[in-house]
Amino acid sequence: MSSRPKIEVRNLNFYYGAKPAVKDLSLVCHEKKVTALIGPSGCGKSTFIRTLNRMNDVVAGTRVEGQILLDGESILAPKVDVVELRRRVGMVFQRPNPFPKSIYDNVAYGLRINGLRDRDRLDEIIEKSLKEAALWEEVRDRLRENAFALSGGQQQRLCIARTLAVNPEVVLFDEPCSAIDPIATAKIEDLIQRMKKDYTVVIVTHNMQQAARVSDYTAFLMMGEVIEFGETNSIFTAPANKLTEDYITGRFG
Repeated sequence: MSSRPKIEVRNLNFYYGAKPAVKDLSLVCHEKKVTALIGPSGCGKSTFIRTLNRMNDVVAGTRVEGQILLDGESILAPKVDVVELRRRVGMVFQRPNPFPKSIYDNVAYGLRINGLRDRDRLDEIIEKSLKEAALWEEVRDRLRENAFALSGGQQQRLCIARTLAVNPEVVLFDEPCSAIDPIATAKIEDLIQRMKKDYTVVIVTHNMQQAARVSDYTAFLMMGEVIEFGETNSIFTAPANKLTEDYITGRFG
């Protein structure tokens, strides 16, 4: 199951003020695989995933120590273009956050910011992205409608299409199904499974069944530390750590 590392995290510490939210965390996200992060609420999952494209930079009073390498290059180096980093490492948030624009303009947003003006090329990429997000058949005749007319699950897939349109290499999902219904959740899970053909995926989920269904690798976090990390099948069927076993079997958390 091995593939080359896309992201390597080494001895990462992250602080909100003096309070450590992530402690000495090390793990590898393999290229074109799905890595799931599980653990109780407040264990540092969302904080950690936001370090992977430096989303935490916008939070005052934070600091980071350690190494995060993308294709072997440090993303924490001062010379890194954070806008370009976030194009390469896209993010889909917990709640759908479409812009108050048409469906078409939502997907075109990042492309236009990056200077693409050619209408035929825009049409082509928007159709491709909506197809990749399993939304094209539902919206192909509604592209000029406001994105807020879509259901919650459709809005989340629109946000995925918007992320995919700028051709990222990695897609981060921060509990992408927590605000949508079970049918929409199943569609997103199916989509994540298909995405790993082209993208490296990292997903934070509070739903252990979801982690077991969609991921190749799983990291169990507690109190900002990685308790156990390995192939998902091993983590769920034969965890090496008693804490992991207790969490997975519902004894706590």
